[in-house]
Amino acid sequence: MTGADAPTGAPEPFGARLRRAMDERGQLCVGIDPHAALLAEWGLSDDIGGLERFTRTVVDALADRVAVLKPQSAFFERFGSRGIAVLERAVADARAAGALVVMDAKRGDIGSTMAAYAGAFLDKGAPLFSDAVTLSPYLGYGSLRPALDLARAGGAGVFVLALTSNPEGAEIQRATTAAGTPLAQTVLDRLMAENAGARPLGSFGAVVGATIGEAGVDLDINGPLLAPGLGAQGATAADLPRVFGDAVGNVLPSASRGVLRHGPNPAALRAAVEREVGEIARFIGSGG
Repeated sequence: MTGADAPTGAPEPFGARLRRAMDERGQLCVGIDPHAALLAEWGLSDDIGGLERFTRTVVDALADRVAVLKPQSAFFERFGSRGIAVLERAVADARAAGALVVMDAKRGDIGSTMAAYAGAFLDKGAPLFSDAVTLSPYLGYGSLRPALDLARAGGAGVFVLALTSNPEGAEIQRATTAAGTPLAQTVLDRLMAENAGARPLGSFGAVVGATIGEAGVDLDINGPLLAPGLGAQGATAADLPRVFGDAVGNVLPSASRGVLRHGPNPAALRAAVEREVGEIARFIGSGG
């Protein structure tokens, strides 16, 4: 089965749902990153109470208006089972309010372990079921097959690390294979194959940082491009056309601190989102 239109009765593919969400709500993903410093800025304690208050405020303020919310799993995992319970509720509430949820977990493993990670985030019966999950391909792209297959079967999606926004990533991602091809390009080529025939957008995306400058690879994978780096990491909406070129219409820029620093006031969070969406639309010709 390819990434083409889903058969009658099959779940609507993530790519189609994401395309509609971006067209209706604007091309913006807001990260939910409750690290200790941000909790302190909000006047919250770095404990389960602060985590819950922060997370509920963000979801209640934004889930009915942004295309995508992207919780970073690690900031919830550090509180153990009670933190995971907060994350479970956030995912369910965000999806119920109409936002798509991308779980930023960056999982990567082999065999039955990869299948277990896939089940945790992409099985519709799982407490942390999300619309998509971030994955790392650096145990070999083929090691991701359990997640890719489960995503396809259930109408979910994945975002695979290709060219990330952290400077250290270039050491591996821009290295070349024996054939002289950049490693990032081999990942992108595999994703392009996963998305063959998909309309209006494939469900198998790549993570490509908005801070990388000239990409130097072909980003036209017929799938979404999750682009972290707006705001605190230094990228702006004006950088997007230069980095993504002809693929810019499929970019999902991600902002976290640039939006969240305006909390805890819900109206201020919503106003920050409206500004980001408007600025992105000004440079890439889309928006809600």
